[in-house]
Amino acid sequence: MAGAIGLAGMACARGGAGLTTLAVPNSSQPVVAGYEPSCMTVGLPEDEAGRIQLAADSPARVELLIRAEQATAVAIGPGLGESPDLEELVAELFRKLPNPLVIDADGLNALAKRPQALKQTAGPRILTPHPGEFGRLTKATGVPGHDQLSQAVRFAETFKCIVILKGHRSLITDGEQSEINPTGNAGMATGGSGDVLTGLVTALLCQGMSPFAAAHLGAHVHGLAGDLAAEKHGLISLIASDIIKMLPKAFMQLGMG
Repeated sequence: MAGAIGLAGMACARGGAGLTTLAVPNSSQPVVAGYEPSCMTVGLPEDEAGRIQLAADSPARVELLIRAEQATAVAIGPGLGESPDLEELVAELFRKLPNPLVIDADGLNALAKRPQALKQTAGPRILTPHPGEFGRLTKATGVPGHDQLSQAVRFAETFKCIVILKGHRSLITDGEQSEINPTGNAGMATGGSGDVLTGLVTALLCQGMSPFAAAHLGAHVHGLAGDLAAEKHGLISLIASDIIKMLPKAFMQLGMG
């Protein structure tokens, strides 16, 4: 799923990250590099299905972990795929990386299969699940709640993380403070929209924002860009790359251009 990481990378670059580097399987590196020339790429070993495969203590795995520690912020999940090896990689980054880490898509699915990783973390964590992904996380962890909104608050409080529960009015919570995002529209329920949010939140973290502020503002700007895209293209024809193209206008409308 090269398009997913491509969208996340373009959103990260457009969201204000000074330097964006995308780590992808070797076979997809030329494709991903062609999406946006301002994004750097790193090719990694892969398995027969084209998924990243990093044996324990292999030079490529060591290099990836070093690069992750040197980054201001890291995101994992968009286009990742699922395998036992990737589950362990996600769990290791979640447990050990001191930098802010944004987890989406297959990164969340990996945590649902390795829920013990949630109990130990070395740095700020932002999880960006849609209701289906969040349902898998809560089933794996047994976090109680009357509905997903209350479960999200309890989940964030229990695991000391920030949750952006995506939906019609996304909830952003760290377990103590919560915000409902007022921007966004039904046209954004399209493939790749969540990948754009992941890249955008990561970019805001790279600019020194606190994790909660980055999550809150990221959700707001993402929805605003989606609203601007809907004004131009309509709800039916809106696609994820339209949101990226409207990020500059969204930032300027908020006086941040």
